[in-house]
Amino acid sequence: MTTSPDRVRTRFPEISTRAWEHPADRTALVTLRSLAGFDTVLRTLSGLLQERQHRLLYLATAVRVDERQFRSLHQLRQDCVEVLDARITPEMFVLQSPQVNAFTIGMDQPFIVLTTGLIDLMDTEELRFIVGHEIGHALSGHAVYRTMLMHLLRISANLGWVPVGGWALRAIVAALMEWSRKSELSGDRAGLLCGQDVEASVRVHMKTAGGTWIKEMNHGAFLQQADDYERSGDLRDGVLKLLNLELQSHPFSVLRAAELRRWIQSGEYNRMLGGDYPRREHDKHTKISDEIKEAARTYRQNFDQSEDPLIRTVRSLGRDVGSAVNTVGHEVGETVSKIGKRFNDWRSGTDRESDE
Repeated sequence: MTTSPDRVRTRFPEISTRAWEHPADRTALVTLRSLAGFDTVLRTLSGLLQERQHRLLYLATAVRVDERQFRSLHQLRQDCVEVLDARITPEMFVLQSPQVNAFTIGMDQPFIVLTTGLIDLMDTEELRFIVGHEIGHALSGHAVYRTMLMHLLRISANLGWVPVGGWALRAIVAALMEWSRKSELSGDRAGLLCGQDVEASVRVHMKTAGGTWIKEMNHGAFLQQADDYERSGDLRDGVLKLLNLELQSHPFSVLRAAELRRWIQSGEYNRMLGGDYPRREHDKHTKISDEIKEAARTYRQNFDQSEDPLIRTVRSLGRDVGSAVNTVGHEVGETVSKIGKRFNDWRSGTDRESDE
């Protein structure tokens, strides 16, 4: 593995995480960040989840990346930190495992774990994309909020924050999974901004789908699969696609590559390379209503352009039915807001009891 960069990459001084966050992902994040009292919840859950124990576990069972160990990965991480002008450098560990996996966990100090199965499968530029993807997760706070929300649901029955009926809980879990899938698309965008190598970003998804035999695969044919997936079949296939995705925390590899292609074709990626991107100094002025509108606009656009047989059928029923898609982006933020409101009501009741 070579460690010196093959070319000079564009850097993004003061770039906001909003630059790479998918609209639905960003809606949930802006909503969560605006809820009072969540810092307290984070600290409480951090203790419940024994975060320190997790880090100690990896210190004892994995290899910590630095200038002396896995130096090539250390340099890739440093490159990504500089390109994204990150204020933090997440710890990174390499874990012996045949599984192809990478993840970012932790609340107070998120850290990244890469498996040896992943490292063996990817080349340098593909690893740069993956490291950038995980750093994007860390900077956006995905590890924090995903962990927090899933555990809020786990203990909801005891605190009575949300309905525990089968379908009600399933709907909330489905909404959270939808956000989780969109957060992975955000990570892919961060990875591309770090590596700035479109071919490598597609190869990552090709290898996750087809393994080491990259010489037997074709970039264009792989992306064509996504088009065939969307267009083929009848109404039954459209329903089956929804069922396949329902409890998936990650989008399918082929579809992730196609989504990244769609983002590039929208012109946003090239605009950012040219210096046109949101800055951190403007984050405090971000409005939840604007983010919800942008998420709804994105869902609406995808709905209008989709060739999926189920969506085509819905469109054929009339535009009034199709207009319901405008509410999807809103549902992500609304679900999070309701959980936060339940928490605040519960906390107020607890405070009153302690005063008495």
